[in-house]
Amino acid sequence: MEPFKIKMVEPLPMLSREQRAAALRSADYNLFRLGADQVTIDLFTDSGTGAMSAAQWAALMVGDESYAGARSFFRFERVVGELTGHPHILPTHQGRAAERILFSCLLRPGQVSVSNTHFDTTRANVELIGGRALDLPCRAAAELDGKEPFKGNLDVEELESLLARGVDVGCVVMTVTNNAGGGQPVSMANLEAVRRVCDRHAVPFFLDAARFAENAYLITQREPGYESRAPRQVAEEMFALADGCVASLKKDAIANIGGLITLRSAELAARCRELLIATEGFPTYGGLAGRDLEALAQGLLEVTDPAYLRHRADTATWFADELESAGFPCVRPAGCHAVYVDARRVLPHVPARRFPAHALACELYLEGGVRGFEVGTLSFGRVLEDGREEEAPHELLRLALPRRVYTRSHLEHVVRSAAAVSARAGSISGYRITEAPRSLRHFTAKLVPA
Repeated sequence: MEPFKIKMVEPLPMLSREQRAAALRSADYNLFRLGADQVTIDLFTDSGTGAMSAAQWAALMVGDESYAGARSFFRFERVVGELTGHPHILPTHQGRAAERILFSCLLRPGQVSVSNTHFDTTRANVELIGGRALDLPCRAAAELDGKEPFKGNLDVEELESLLARGVDVGCVVMTVTNNAGGGQPVSMANLEAVRRVCDRHAVPFFLDAARFAENAYLITQREPGYESRAPRQVAEEMFALADGCVASLKKDAIANIGGLITLRSAELAARCRELLIATEGFPTYGGLAGRDLEALAQGLLEVTDPAYLRHRADTATWFADELESAGFPCVRPAGCHAVYVDARRVLPHVPARRFPAHALACELYLEGGVRGFEVGTLSFGRVLEDGREEEAPHELLRLALPRRVYTRSHLEHVVRSAAAVSARAGSISGYRITEAPRSLRHFTAKLVPA
């Protein structure tokens, strides 16, 4: 059962199928364009969508809104410092701001950022400064239904080969857990191996730590030697391996806004701080209100609670099992923050250039008012210079689980909707783009049924 009780409720929008069809047309078949009042169960993202605890709401009331030197910053700094061990701590308004500042100060044009998998905004921020984002997922990541426990790992041999060839790598960024790779965790052994390679070649090593607590918990469940360790201890060990981190705190700080840069290097911190002041705010607020800093500090203390993390992991596994039974095969083993449906297997007749995961997302919304997120060619592909569509490695529909928001009966509604969609899968067609920007097209693209 949920290791919490519900203290406040919010009504769910209940639209008819006809109303949902009209809403989808008006949104140009882009689920980003739907209004929240048109969605019944919103599994679009776990970013900023969690329910804060009573202690977090109470913390808002003691927020110090001083422009410089606010008490709330020093509490935030103390909590983050004790967790990460990193001496330089810079708050930002959200994760992509942290990425932009770090990469702008860390990378030169033409340099490569290596990751187990860059997420969409991470890749965009590398490319916007003239860098190149290179993904080196482990070989097991390609086996979506394989049983390998750490499919979020980076291919250490490929990294070593890349650096031995003299490729100009500006940094290695490990995303824990690997969001674009199906929410899969990274093992401590892999983090240690990557650290050793980076040390040999003098390459800075960073974590994208948005879901650090979930990764730490899965290490305690899956990696030999960590069975008796607390998630908090494992998280501290992960951070100890890194030169710093960026994080969207809208995930594992269980708050609605916030981001973070932590650094060991005083020189790099000084450069980041200068850009932070110019674009985010003074370093003791970084674009956030004092009350936000208080809520984030409290959330970072709560998120490593083993009972909370156990419930989150168990819910994801149960949800994946139920969806599989309903005809939606999923990436296995399930992680914590989301379940990823293999759209290629549900819609084998829809080619990647017609965005099968997006088509599945639209059908799930039409059926049950459920909003999911496409992790496939619409989000991670691109149009090449010759006009061809570069395909993504996988066509996945991510059903993210907002923290402490939905009960099991809500997810049972999603499963029933999935079963209805699966039953008519052969009649579902794909989509084509009618209008889109060059970068991050999935946020604002307009589409029509193909």
